[in-house]
Amino acid sequence: MSTLENEVTFRRQTEINQNLEAQFHSSSTEFILITDHRTSKYKSLEQLEAAKLEDNSNDSCCSRYARNICRMKTLKKRLPILKWLPKYKPSDALGDLIAGLTVGLTVIPQGLAYSGVVGLPAQYGLYGSFMGCFMYVLFGTCKDNTIGSTAVASLMTYQFAKGSWQRSVLLTFLTGFIELLMAAFKLGSLVEFVSGPVSAGFTSAVALIVSTSQMKYILGVNSDGASFLQRWISMIKDINNIRLADSCLGCACIIVLLAMRYLGRLSIGPKDRTQCNWLQRIINHLIKFMGISRNATVVIATTVMAMHLESSGSNPFVLTGYIPPGLPSLALPPFSVEPQPGNATAGIPAVPGETFLEMVQSLGYGLIVVPLIALLESVSVCKAFAKGKQIDITQEMVATGVANIANSLFSGYRSNSGLARSAINNASGCRTSMSNFYIGLVVVLALSFLTEYFAFIPRAVLAAILISAVIFQVQYQIIMPMWRSKRSDLVPGILAFITCLVLPLEIGILVAIAANQLFILYHSARPKVTLEQLETEQGIRFVKITPDRCLIFPSVEFVRNMVLKSGSKTTLPVVIDCTYIYAADFTAAKVISSMVDDFRRRQQKIIFFNLKPSVVSIFEGLNTRLVLCYNMYALSQELQPNGQHSQSVESMDQVEDGNATDCVSMASTMSLAKTS
Repeated sequence: MSTLENEVTFRRQTEINQNLEAQFHSSSTEFILITDHRTSKYKSLEQLEAAKLEDNSNDSCCSRYARNICRMKTLKKRLPILKWLPKYKPSDALGDLIAGLTVGLTVIPQGLAYSGVVGLPAQYGLYGSFMGCFMYVLFGTCKDNTIGSTAVASLMTYQFAKGSWQRSVLLTFLTGFIELLMAAFKLGSLVEFVSGPVSAGFTSAVALIVSTSQMKYILGVNSDGASFLQRWISMIKDINNIRLADSCLGCACIIVLLAMRYLGRLSIGPKDRTQCNWLQRIINHLIKFMGISRNATVVIATTVMAMHLESSGSNPFVLTGYIPPGLPSLALPPFSVEPQPGNATAGIPAVPGETFLEMVQSLGYGLIVVPLIALLESVSVCKAFAKGKQIDITQEMVATGVANIANSLFSGYRSNSGLARSAINNASGCRTSMSNFYIGLVVVLALSFLTEYFAFIPRAVLAAILISAVIFQVQYQIIMPMWRSKRSDLVPGILAFITCLVLPLEIGILVAIAANQLFILYHSARPKVTLEQLETEQGIRFVKITPDRCLIFPSVEFVRNMVLKSGSKTTLPVVIDCTYIYAADFTAAKVISSMVDDFRRRQQKIIFFNLKPSVVSIFEGLNTRLVLCYNMYALSQELQPNGQHSQSVESMDQVEDGNATDCVSMASTMSLAKTS
């Protein structure tokens, strides 16, 4: 058996009775046996009528919706904390406390570093790192998930806000509301349109772009441009102004961070942890803690060194600088920008004023792209720690939306779910979402009491922390599995990677998604069509054609050409096995009707075997005359050369009236399918 795309092959069977029956008895017949087209159709109408009467007699839709919201089941679903808080134990509190403190030590340096990616002062990275955590305790469903600054969120914010804190905060506020609207309309399925290869290519490109944006702090050179290549070209042109002290410190910190990351995976003693003695367990816990807290360790060590050098007046490093102490004030996000004059002497450019509509216009389609990418990140993190459990995507959108609205009220920029942070949270032994509360508390305490020390953190150290974190997001490890599995999947992945590097990030991901959908449409437009020549026990030969999928507008013309090409090469009857045709559309009905007319004009039989009643009803709308068969007996009778049994169906009413028998009467053929 071969496809018509390669060659046309006719095969004559030797064991006619057994093999022919095996070719046509399929699971599709079982479906037809239990689904009577006429009965199901009228039963559905009766059910709809009954449902309509019931709706009219009951309360209004709004009252039912309000009553449903007030149910305890709905309340627990939308406030997951009500499920696990009554069962909260002291052991859970201890695990969450340890995990929260550990992740908090990672969040602080990363928050300071990610603010540089957004093009904002360092404090804004911390402003967006505590309220989201508090909100996720109430609304989050994944105990391992953490909300905060991520490489993707920071880079997307920079792409659309262009380094303006007003636009960054407004983007956070508006995208939070858009996420709530997406949750209300249950649009979480949109993430299914982004395939794994496209997501991997996008994430890998983001990792390289973020690393490139931090190289200017390590090398001490200028880095201008909106794309990956433009920034590298700019840095190479300014390489003569490299700062050796910052370069050496940054490279050394990267090496130390990578070494500590590797060290954290080592252990001593037996592989079975239950066989370790108390000393081995303590050492293993210390090694693991050193690996997890490597960012904080490097920051503390280099800050102390920089403070000592600064006090002696010989500091060669570029420092973070002044960070305002205390928490930001609670306020609505800026809905306009007041014009501010510049200072030519100090090198401060003038800031033009903007109205709310102008700010929204400048954000553009970022208001749509940013929530979609955030949804993709949230789903990726939740899937990584789901352990076979179902993921409530709608509730995760609610949690992320509320978290970002809360962030914007405290001048924070966009925050998403972070896989690296969540992995640390999981490895630290978190028990519930309460670990997010301790993460946010650590950030609040740091803003309240430690900002004066943050000013002495070298910028090269923060850049090294960011590079050592995001470099592992380059997903090169999936190339070989895709190559062994399906090589064509590499095309959209590589396209996403290249376009996101060369073009602006938002355009690159949209181009990659569009190209991936074209791949899907192309495959749906080119179904496999198998062709065989078979023979009944009476010696009647015929051509059997089997499409392997449904008939919709991209594929129906291709199938029609294959059928006409096969039918024109022989005068034998053509039987189309419709076992796998489970759906059709109006375009398909028109094309099939035209094809049936072509066969009728040259007086050649065309029979549809096992065509599902739901598909028949679509052809019925165009009054297409079809010859239908649903079992071997009816097919054998229809293939008789004398034509006595040849019947056609103009509509399902003709079937019901008894004007068509044998292979076309729905009731009779379904009863014979099992007995023949």
